[in-house]
Amino acid sequence: MRIELLGSNLDCLTMQETVARVDEMIQARTPVQHVVINANKINLMQRDAKLRAIVNSSPLVNADGASILLAAKMLGKNVPERVTGIDLMEELLQLANEKAYRVFFFGATEEVARKVVMTVSRKYPNIQIVGHENGYFDASISDSIAEEIRESQADIAFVAFSSPMKEYWINEQLERMNVPFVMGVGGSFDVIAGKTKRAPAWIQRLGCEWFYRFIQEPVRMFDRYIIGNLVFLGHILKAK
Repeated sequence: MRIELLGSNLDCLTMQETVARVDEMIQARTPVQHVVINANKINLMQRDAKLRAIVNSSPLVNADGASILLAAKMLGKNVPERVTGIDLMEELLQLANEKAYRVFFFGATEEVARKVVMTVSRKYPNIQIVGHENGYFDASISDSIAEEIRESQADIAFVAFSSPMKEYWINEQLERMNVPFVMGVGGSFDVIAGKTKRAPAWIQRLGCEWFYRFIQEPVRMFDRYIIGNLVFLGHILKAK
């Protein structure tokens, strides 16, 4: 079931329902841009009409943050569970391993991207890794990178930029890439490569993963997590 929440479409799916939907999309072979929403994404969407249009045109929108579940509860809407970007990526890597899907990795530094390729190839030996590119590139070669991804005949492409850059880039290059399922994964490459440490499971269950990330980089993350969360709460109260 799809609902509207704080100006964004949202699919009320569990993780396993999402994976099954993605598998159907891959088999259908029609290029799809996947997005997730969290407090930061909602804040960006409130003032960025282009980003809002991209998110709301996606055939699959998942609830990435505990903040989205809180907003849904406060507004009387039922969202079954979080489907975080990093967790969904891991589930899709498992799916790709089971079905020998072709996967392309795009984003992060060259060192991190190479580490992701090595880590994934060891953990999931049946995945066909058909290429990688780091995320430090001149805009003038965007088309050629998209053509490279197209020529790889990937079934899944993971794009690891920050928002809204990844949403913009995927949207602009979706048809050129011609990949059935393209997912923006933010900092997930850093987690898989071991560069960034994820919160322990008990902190995730408490819905405080954002705070764990904040205390690792308090200066850089202050605006996003402290100011941003207050702004997000204001959007909920206004909607209520």
